[in-house]
Amino acid sequence: MWEDLGPLSGTPWVYAIVSLSIVLDVFVPILPSGVLVVAAATTAAGAGTAADAVDPVRAATAVHGGTHHLAAMLSLALCAATASVLGDMVAYRLAWRGGDRFDRALARSRRLAAAQERLGAALSRGGGGLVVLARFAPAGRSVVSLGAGVAHRTVREFLPWSALAGLAWAAYSVSLGYFGGRWLGTSWVSTAVPVLALFAAGSAALFLIRRPERQPAH
Repeated sequence: MWEDLGPLSGTPWVYAIVSLSIVLDVFVPILPSGVLVVAAATTAAGAGTAADAVDPVRAATAVHGGTHHLAAMLSLALCAATASVLGDMVAYRLAWRGGDRFDRALARSRRLAAAQERLGAALSRGGGGLVVLARFAPAGRSVVSLGAGVAHRTVREFLPWSALAGLAWAAYSVSLGYFGGRWLGTSWVSTAVPVLALFAAGSAALFLIRRPERQPAH
Protein backbone atom coordinates (compact mmCIF):
# COMPACT_ATOMS: atom_id res chain seq x y z
CA MET A 1 0.00 0.00 0.00
CA TRP A 2 2.74 2.43 0.98
CA GLU A 3 4.80 2.23 -2.16
CA ASP A 4 2.22 4.11 -4.22
CA LEU A 5 1.46 7.00 -1.89
CA GLY A 6 3.70 9.49 -3.67
CA PRO A 7 5.39 11.75 -1.10
CA LEU A 8 4.18 9.38 1.61
CA SER A 9 6.04 6.50 -0.02
CA GLY A 10 8.01 4.44 2.48
CA THR A 11 6.97 6.69 5.37
CA PRO A 12 4.29 4.97 7.43
CA TRP A 13 5.49 7.32 10.16
CA VAL A 14 3.07 9.82 8.66
CA TYR A 15 0.31 7.84 10.36
CA ALA A 16 2.17 8.10 13.66
CA ILE A 17 2.56 11.86 13.18
CA VAL A 18 -1.12 12.28 12.35
CA SER A 19 -2.15 10.11 15.29
CA LEU A 20 0.06 11.99 17.74
CA SER A 21 -1.33 15.31 16.53
CA ILE A 22 -4.89 14.08 17.00
CA VAL A 23 -4.21 12.77 20.50
CA LEU A 24 -2.56 16.02 21.61
CA ASP A 25 -5.19 18.16 19.88
CA VAL A 26 -7.58 17.62 22.79
CA PHE A 27 -5.10 19.42 25.08
CA VAL A 28 -3.78 21.92 22.51
CA PRO A 29 -6.76 22.67 20.21
CA ILE A 30 -4.63 24.87 17.96
CA LEU A 31 -2.82 21.82 16.57
CA PRO A 32 -3.92 21.32 12.93
CA SER A 33 -4.84 17.64 13.29
CA GLY A 34 -7.79 17.94 10.91
CA VAL A 35 -5.66 19.68 8.33
CA LEU A 36 -3.03 16.92 8.61
CA VAL A 37 -5.65 14.22 8.04
CA VAL A 38 -7.05 16.05 5.01
CA ALA A 39 -3.56 16.70 3.62
CA ALA A 40 -2.50 13.06 4.05
CA ALA A 41 -5.65 11.80 2.30
CA THR A 42 -5.33 14.38 -0.48
CA THR A 43 -1.67 13.55 -1.10
CA ALA A 44 -2.32 9.82 -1.19
CA ALA A 45 -5.32 10.15 -3.51
CA GLY A 46 -3.59 12.66 -5.75
CA ALA A 47 -0.45 10.56 -6.03
CA GLY A 48 -2.54 7.51 -6.86
CA THR A 49 -4.43 9.41 -9.54
CA ALA A 50 -1.17 10.57 -11.13
CA ALA A 51 0.18 7.02 -11.12
CA ASP A 52 -3.01 5.74 -12.75
CA ALA A 53 -2.67 8.34 -15.48
CA VAL A 54 0.90 7.29 -16.21
CA ASP A 55 0.13 3.55 -16.11
CA PRO A 56 -3.29 2.74 -17.65
CA VAL A 57 -2.75 -0.96 -16.97
CA ARG A 58 -2.40 -0.22 -13.27
CA ALA A 59 -5.55 1.87 -13.33
CA ALA A 60 -7.50 -0.94 -14.94
CA THR A 61 -6.42 -3.48 -12.33
CA ALA A 62 -8.87 -3.62 -9.44
CA VAL A 63 -6.28 -4.57 -6.86
CA HIS A 64 -4.02 -1.65 -7.73
CA GLY A 65 -6.76 0.76 -8.73
CA GLY A 66 -9.85 1.85 -6.85
CA THR A 67 -9.62 -0.93 -4.26
CA HIS A 68 -6.08 0.14 -3.41
CA HIS A 69 -7.10 3.77 -2.87
CA LEU A 70 -10.06 2.80 -0.71
CA ALA A 71 -7.87 0.54 1.42
CA ALA A 72 -5.42 3.39 2.01
CA MET A 73 -8.23 5.78 2.92
CA LEU A 74 -9.82 3.23 5.25
CA SER A 75 -6.51 2.72 7.05
CA LEU A 76 -6.10 6.46 7.50
CA ALA A 77 -9.69 6.90 8.71
CA LEU A 78 -9.41 4.08 11.25
CA CYS A 79 -6.08 5.43 12.46
CA ALA A 80 -7.52 8.94 12.89
CA ALA A 81 -10.67 7.68 14.62
CA THR A 82 -8.68 5.51 17.03
CA ALA A 83 -6.36 8.39 17.91
CA SER A 84 -9.36 10.65 18.43
CA VAL A 85 -10.99 8.27 20.93
CA LEU A 86 -7.66 7.67 22.69
CA GLY A 87 -7.11 11.40 23.16
CA ASP A 88 -10.68 11.86 24.40
CA MET A 89 -10.32 9.12 26.99
CA VAL A 90 -6.96 10.40 28.24
CA ALA A 91 -8.43 13.89 28.75
CA TYR A 92 -11.55 12.40 30.30
CA ARG A 93 -9.55 10.32 32.79
CA LEU A 94 -7.24 13.20 33.73
CA ALA A 95 -10.22 15.50 34.29
CA TRP A 96 -11.96 12.79 36.32
CA ARG A 97 -9.01 12.34 38.68
CA GLY A 98 -8.21 16.05 38.95
CA GLY A 99 -11.83 17.16 38.95
CA ASP A 100 -11.51 20.03 41.43
CA ARG A 101 -8.57 21.56 39.60
CA PHE A 102 -10.23 21.26 36.19
CA ASP A 103 -13.51 22.48 37.64
CA ARG A 104 -11.85 25.67 38.89
CA ALA A 105 -10.17 26.16 35.53
CA LEU A 106 -13.49 25.76 33.72
CA ALA A 107 -15.27 28.03 36.20
CA ARG A 108 -12.90 30.88 35.39
CA SER A 109 -14.28 30.91 31.85
CA ARG A 110 -17.96 31.78 31.55
CA ARG A 111 -18.06 30.22 28.10
CA LEU A 112 -16.50 26.92 29.18
CA ALA A 113 -18.64 26.76 32.30
CA ALA A 114 -21.79 27.24 30.24
CA ALA A 115 -20.63 24.60 27.77
CA GLN A 116 -19.92 22.17 30.62
CA GLU A 117 -23.37 22.74 32.11
CA ARG A 118 -25.05 22.24 28.77
CA LEU A 119 -23.06 19.07 28.13
CA GLY A 120 -24.15 17.61 31.45
CA ALA A 121 -27.79 18.39 30.73
CA ALA A 122 -27.57 16.92 27.23
CA LEU A 123 -25.95 13.69 28.40
CA SER A 124 -28.42 13.27 31.24
CA ARG A 125 -31.24 13.51 28.70
CA GLY A 126 -29.51 10.96 26.48
CA GLY A 127 -28.53 13.70 24.04
CA GLY A 128 -25.04 12.42 23.45
CA GLY A 129 -25.28 13.63 19.87
CA LEU A 130 -23.81 16.84 21.25
CA VAL A 131 -20.52 14.95 21.68
CA VAL A 132 -20.52 14.12 17.97
CA LEU A 133 -21.42 17.67 16.97
CA ALA A 134 -18.79 19.19 19.23
CA ARG A 135 -16.08 17.04 17.61
CA PHE A 136 -16.31 19.25 14.53
CA ALA A 137 -16.41 22.57 16.40
CA PRO A 138 -13.21 24.46 17.29
CA ALA A 139 -12.12 23.38 20.80
CA GLY A 140 -15.44 21.55 21.17
CA ARG A 141 -13.69 18.24 21.66
CA SER A 142 -11.67 19.66 24.56
CA VAL A 143 -14.72 21.06 26.30
CA VAL A 144 -16.65 17.82 25.89
CA SER A 145 -13.88 15.46 27.04
CA LEU A 146 -12.73 17.54 29.98
CA GLY A 147 -16.28 18.46 30.91
CA ALA A 148 -17.40 14.84 30.93
CA GLY A 149 -14.50 13.94 33.23
CA VAL A 150 -15.09 16.84 35.61
CA ALA A 151 -18.81 15.99 35.78
CA HIS A 152 -17.88 12.33 36.48
CA ARG A 153 -19.95 10.99 33.60
CA THR A 154 -19.61 7.24 33.36
CA VAL A 155 -17.54 5.57 30.66
CA ARG A 156 -20.72 3.93 29.43
CA GLU A 157 -22.23 7.38 28.87
CA PHE A 158 -19.20 8.95 27.23
CA LEU A 159 -17.19 6.31 25.35
CA PRO A 160 -19.80 5.24 22.74
CA TRP A 161 -20.45 8.84 21.76
CA SER A 162 -16.73 9.59 21.67
CA ALA A 163 -16.20 6.62 19.34
CA LEU A 164 -19.06 7.73 17.09
CA ALA A 165 -17.72 11.28 17.06
CA GLY A 166 -14.22 10.09 16.16
CA LEU A 167 -15.49 7.87 13.35
CA ALA A 168 -17.73 10.61 11.92
CA TRP A 169 -14.98 13.23 12.04
CA ALA A 170 -12.33 10.91 10.60
CA ALA A 171 -14.61 9.67 7.81
CA TYR A 172 -15.57 13.23 6.87
CA SER A 173 -11.98 14.52 6.92
CA VAL A 174 -10.57 11.59 4.93
CA SER A 175 -13.42 11.76 2.42
CA LEU A 176 -12.74 15.45 1.84
CA GLY A 177 -9.07 14.74 1.18
CA TYR A 178 -9.78 11.70 -0.98
CA PHE A 179 -12.22 13.40 -3.31
CA GLY A 180 -10.10 16.55 -3.38
CA GLY A 181 -7.07 14.54 -4.48
CA ARG A 182 -9.00 12.44 -7.01
CA TRP A 183 -10.79 15.36 -8.61
CA LEU A 184 -8.20 18.13 -8.31
CA GLY A 185 -4.93 16.20 -8.51
CA THR A 186 -1.87 17.16 -6.49
CA SER A 187 -2.08 20.97 -6.78
CA TRP A 188 -2.40 23.21 -3.73
CA VAL A 189 -6.04 23.72 -4.62
CA SER A 190 -6.73 20.03 -3.96
CA THR A 191 -5.74 20.58 -0.32
CA ALA A 192 -7.12 24.09 0.13
CA VAL A 193 -10.67 23.24 -0.97
CA PRO A 194 -11.11 20.26 1.42
CA VAL A 195 -9.57 22.25 4.28
CA LEU A 196 -12.06 25.05 3.68
CA ALA A 197 -14.86 22.48 3.71
CA LEU A 198 -13.51 21.16 7.03
CA PHE A 199 -13.53 24.65 8.52
CA ALA A 200 -17.05 25.22 7.17
CA ALA A 201 -18.26 22.11 8.98
CA GLY A 202 -16.62 23.38 12.17
CA SER A 203 -18.32 26.76 11.86
CA ALA A 204 -21.69 25.09 11.26
CA ALA A 205 -21.21 22.82 14.29
CA LEU A 206 -20.26 25.78 16.47
CA PHE A 207 -23.37 27.66 15.34
CA LEU A 208 -25.62 24.71 16.19
CA ILE A 209 -24.02 24.28 19.62
CA ARG A 210 -24.42 27.96 20.46
CA ARG A 211 -27.99 28.10 19.24
CA PRO A 212 -30.27 28.52 22.24
CA GLU A 213 -32.67 25.70 22.98
CA ARG A 214 -36.33 26.32 22.32
CA GLN A 215 -38.40 26.55 25.44
CA PRO A 216 -41.54 24.40 25.48
CA ALA A 217 -44.77 26.31 25.07
CA HIS A 218 -46.98 26.51 28.16
